[in-house]
Amino acid sequence: MAEFDWSQYALSELKLVYTTLHAQLTLQPELMDSQLMEDLQAHLQQAAKADGVDASTHSQWAAWLNDR
Repeated sequence: MAEFDWSQYALSELKLVYTTLHAQLTLQPELMDSQLMEDLQAHLQQAAKADGVDASTHSQWAAWLNDR
């Protein structure tokens, strides 16, 4: 599959989409294994790292995601 260019979307929008989808995981557990969710999370983790955030630390990751 060709790599998707996430840069055409505002980071704040991507964070909102990710957090909205993530909040639905208990109702739609198949989202957890979706390629879209995996790719979006990887993109956001790279952006967080560029901002100096350790995405493996839940508190830092959550704070960064919620800072829109």
